[in-house]
Parts: sequence; C-alpha cells; structure tokens
Amino acid sequence: MSRDFALYLFDLYVRALRYISSLLVKTSLFCLYGYVGRSHPRAALEAATRPPRDWIPAPVSAGVTTLHRNDKYIVIPGMATIISSMLENVSIIGDGGMATVLAILLCEKSIPAKIWGYDREQLKQIELSGENKRFLPGYKLPGALAFEGEDERIMAGADLIVSAVPCQFMRRIWNRLKDYVPDGVPIVSVAKGIENDTLLRPTQILADVLKEKLKTKNLKLKTAVLSGPTIADELARRLPATACAASSDEELAKEVQYTFNCPWLRVYTNTDIVGVELAAACKNIIAIAAGIIDGMGAGDNAKAALLCRGLAEITRLGVAMGARPQTFAGLTGLGDLVTTCISPKGRNRSFGEKIGKGQSIGQAQRATESVIEGIATCKSVIALAGRYNVEMPITQAVYEVLFENKAIQTVIADLMKRQLKAE
Repeated sequence: MSRDFALYLFDLYVRALRYISSLLVKTSLFCLYGYVGRSHPRAALEAATRPPRDWIPAPVSAGVTTLHRNDKYIVIPGMATIISSMLENVSIIGDGGMATVLAILLCEKSIPAKIWGYDREQLKQIELSGENKRFLPGYKLPGALAFEGEDERIMAGADLIVSAVPCQFMRRIWNRLKDYVPDGVPIVSVAKGIENDTLLRPTQILADVLKEKLKTKNLKLKTAVLSGPTIADELARRLPATACAASSDEELAKEVQYTFNCPWLRVYTNTDIVGVELAAACKNIIAIAAGIIDGMGAGDNAKAALLCRGLAEITRLGVAMGARPQTFAGLTGLGDLVTTCISPKGRNRSFGEKIGKGQSIGQAQRATESVIEGIATCKSVIALAGRYNVEMPITQAVYEVLFENKAIQTVIADLMKRQLKAE
C-alpha cells in the first residue's frame, strides 16, 4: 500500500470518527431539548443527522495523478474529488422574490438561512404570514427559515452572504450595512443591472462601497454572481432550471455551485464575471423591446429578429469590455435572454407589453410593485456604448421610447431603414 493512499484512508477514518461523535452529541441534545440551535425541530434533526460536507462527491478531475490535500479538496487518482469544506450558514440581504426562493432552496437542503429586509415591518409581515405575499405569493415558507431585522446581527456567523438587492438600490443598502460585513466572507450577487452615473456592475458596487474597510484591514473582497434563466415563480414550483455561478475565483464559483445546486436547479460555473453580469443587465433592455413587440402584435418574425440582433449588440459591448464571446451564447447570455423575452412572468417584458398596447411609461410602471430593472439599466448601457464606441441600435431605440417620448412606429421604421450590411 502506497504512503499517499494510506494517508487517505487514515483521513477518512478520522472524519468518520468525527461524524459519529457529532451525530451522537447532536441527536442526544435533540432528544433532550427538542432542538439544536434552530427554530424548527425537523430541520434540527435533519441537520444533526446529515453527513458532513466532507462526504459530498464532485466530478472527477481529468488528468489527476497525485494525492493532494488543502482546506477544500482531497484529490485521489482515479477517484472523485471530496469537498472538505463548503458554505453552510447563509445570510440573504433582500426580501424580494429571488431572495425568498433561494432561502426556500437552502432550507430544503438543510442549510441554515436567514433573510434581512430594509423595511423591518414588511419583513415581520412575511415572517408572521409564512408567505412573501408581495413578491412571491402563493408559496409557504419553510419553518426553518430565520428572519433578522437587525442590521448588526444579520451577517453574524455567516459563511456566505447573498446580495439580492436591485442594482440601483445596492449602494444605499450596503452603505447602511458595510460596518457589519464579516471579514473574509464571500458575497454572491443575484442583482441584474448597471448602476446609473458610475456605470458599475453589481459586484463592482460592492467592491466600491467596501473598499475603505478592506483597505484598512488589508483584505480582498471575494465576490461571485449567481445568474441565468431563473424566473422565481418557476423555481418556487420546483420546475427544472439551470443557473451559473460566476467568479474570477474558480474555487469560490465551485463552492457557490455546490451550495445552490439541487434536484430542480442545476448550477454550472463560469470565470467570466464581466460577461455574466453584463449579459444579465442588458437582456432586460431587450426584454422591454420584446414586450413592446408582443403588445403591438408585430409578430413572431419580428421577435426572432429582435432576440438575434439584440444578442449580437450585447455581445459586441461585452467583448469591448473584456468579456468572452462564448459567455453570451451560454445560460447567462442567450438562455436568460430567451426566458426574459418570452415569459409572461417577466417584469421587463410585461412592462414593454403594456407600452406596446398604448399605456404611458408611468402607467406601465405603476402596474407592478416590482422594480423594472431594464429602465434604469438602459441609461447606463447607452453610456457604456458611448464610452466603448459600440453600436447598439436596439438599445438606442428603447432609450428613445423610454426617455425621449419617441413613437414606437417611428422607432421601428428607423431600425428597418438602417444601412444594409452583412450579418
């Protein structure tokens, strides 16, 4: 028996002893007191008896030839990688639909999760009713889900923080919370947009808000993005879906992947965080245009052309900003674009449809309590297109409708009369 393999067997033996000891202690406490630091007995028992994360297999890495051990992985030749530490306690900043459905997902995986909302009274209403009636109506929340309205306590003990605040409100919220962000804890953003004026992406906003704190302590912020075609209502119904965990730190992307992957949400990884965030923001602008086409009955041919040419101009901007072109053909590019442009649940498409049917911008906005991200993002993307000298005719057309009160028929005619060229 080789020395490396003997070390591997000894490591498994030690972990087995640790697991058995932990199981005996926790189940004894459960029998005595009915809970193990949780608000729901069933969740406590599940958490007490589930195997440690050391035992969760990951795909076999190709070409592995040596045994290797660090804080996160053990790699054995010809065997699966074993994850030896993953993200366990998750704090979610925001109480919208996506925040709520991710909290449900985590609780179903017996991962402790707690939600914070900027409005304590609204958060209390969600907790008391056991349902997010405003942003995700019709779905009961698990008893294991915790709610925390105190700014200084929401991120205490967190292994992962989820930023589920709409892009244009992120700076205000994180300026309020920045003093309570624990050192070294990664933040995963699910926001989709580009901040007005600064033209920063969501993870860049986080870095900008926290830069003084990080500089003082000589720390580096660890950020990731969870994005893709993920309509919250469909996720809440456990319909099959896919998403992408993106980070320049590949190990963090994998940790986020394993944390949120479940039987009804398959999560992939990507290291092109620029492309993923840009695609997520720009698709909402194209979705507004898709809704306008639906509302005025322009037909399927027009909508197909819109999606293809819309994706082409998003890709042009992305490549100019340093993103990989392949990203825009993937889940967070084409995938999210298609879902947003065809789903009747999509806020941006529905907003555009009301405009296409003759409502004013103000009337269409007032018809929903949700944030229409594509409106503010359209301003930012026009500014980015100017900065990088990228032609984006569809985005320009949407801007003219939203902010210059240009007639829809005139905008469409202008697009169709553009100079002929190769595709």
